[in-house]
Amino acid sequence: MPPSHPNSNDHVTVEISRDLEEIVPIFLGNRAHDLRTLRDALTRQDFGTIQTLGHRLKGDGGGYGFDRITEIGATMEQAATQQDSSLIEHEILQLQDFLKRVRVVYR
Repeated sequence: MPPSHPNSNDHVTVEISRDLEEIVPIFLGNRAHDLRTLRDALTRQDFGTIQTLGHRLKGDGGGYGFDRITEIGATMEQAATQQDSSLIEHEILQLQDFLKRVRVVYR
């Protein structure tokens, strides 16, 4: 099981290049959409969709400066390969928690 992360009441501050200021809110909004897709896929035991989304999260997160999204995506991709529903559910909750707590500072 991945290490636990700070209390949900704590904010996570992520510094992002000002060059990405217009697209980061869109990126984060799309991750909220991914949460719905992931939950639906888990309900249907559609591990292929979960693996694909995990892979995308793994690749895209760091490119936007969100290393935690990359970590979640990597774990989710591996869990989908192993059809580990409980770990996938855990990672969905981790993503939800991160999206709720993240605060972006543009530099």
